[in-house]
Amino acid sequence: MDTVTDTVVTIVVLALVLLFVAIVIARTIRIVPQATAVIVERLGRYSRTLDAGLHFLVPFIDKVRATVDLREQVVSFPPQTVITSDNLVVSIDTVIYYQPTDPKAATYEIADYIQAIEQLTVTTLRNVVGSLDLEQTLTSRDQINGQLRGVLDDATGRWGIRVNRVELKAIDPPASVQDSMEKQMRAERDRRAAILNAEGLKQSQILTAEGEKQSQILRAEGSAQAAILRSQGEARAITLVFDAIHRGDPDPKLLAYQYLQTLPQIARGDANKLWIVPSELNDALKGFGAMFNAHGGSGPDGSGGDSAPRRRPEGEAPAAGFEEPVLEDPAEALNRARAEAAGATRDAEGATRAAGGARGSGGLPPQGGS
Repeated sequence: MDTVTDTVVTIVVLALVLLFVAIVIARTIRIVPQATAVIVERLGRYSRTLDAGLHFLVPFIDKVRATVDLREQVVSFPPQTVITSDNLVVSIDTVIYYQPTDPKAATYEIADYIQAIEQLTVTTLRNVVGSLDLEQTLTSRDQINGQLRGVLDDATGRWGIRVNRVELKAIDPPASVQDSMEKQMRAERDRRAAILNAEGLKQSQILTAEGEKQSQILRAEGSAQAAILRSQGEARAITLVFDAIHRGDPDPKLLAYQYLQTLPQIARGDANKLWIVPSELNDALKGFGAMFNAHGGSGPDGSGGDSAPRRRPEGEAPAAGFEEPVLEDPAEALNRARAEAAGATRDAEGATRAAGGARGSGGLPPQGGS
């Protein structure tokens, strides 16, 4: 019985010794990961800072106070209400990028540097935004970020913290202000649309006017060419008729007969209430009577009179001054008319400039002067 008791006691003592040895080894050997710093205190006072690697501590004398992550960290603070200079309340979310640079200062200089950074950010943000109106707050994010970073970096430097960046994640104005801003943006878009429509209408009217101008110019040129062709045709017809009359060599008797045939056409019409007999009618009747007498008797030379019209023999040249008409090319006639119009315009402008120069030099009194 004593042997069993002794064995049990021996096993318990051995287990306690092994446990003590394991605890001592665990407290003696310390492996620090990369980008991590361990603050070690000896008998309650700062001893050293352990970097990455394997380290040995004195059991029950050295104690790990804190483990500091040396990587850059991001912390997002809840929305903060800030009043602008034009007395509008906006809600601003901030994001801070910071990195511990001195683990000892971050452990002993401040109790909770995260809370300290948050409170410092809130107070600095209210100071910065309080000097800006709403429009400047919405459009000056870079300026606000720069001022916040400068203030936070100066304050957190002695805490062993470096603030790398400060970003405003969101700036939310009141709902009424957002509605007003949306109305303003819609009005601005409507104004731009109206301007674009006006510009388009202006361009279309300009193009329409240019088209009408070109069409009028072309119609005028066509009318001018048509008038030239008509005038040339009429001139040729008149020339041909006049030449035919001279070739036929009509006598006064034929002309009197044609005159008598034309008189009823002159008197025709319902509107003719009064018909005046021209004085030439007597001469025509006399010639017509002489024609009948000449057909009834013989001529002075006994050959039966000279009532037969004289015909121009074949091959005989036309009367003097009546050559065959030559038609001019319509394009050449139009160009010549344009050149004459341009010359007349230049002469008129020269005369106007000469008159203006004479008035300016004192030779003539100005128009409207006494």
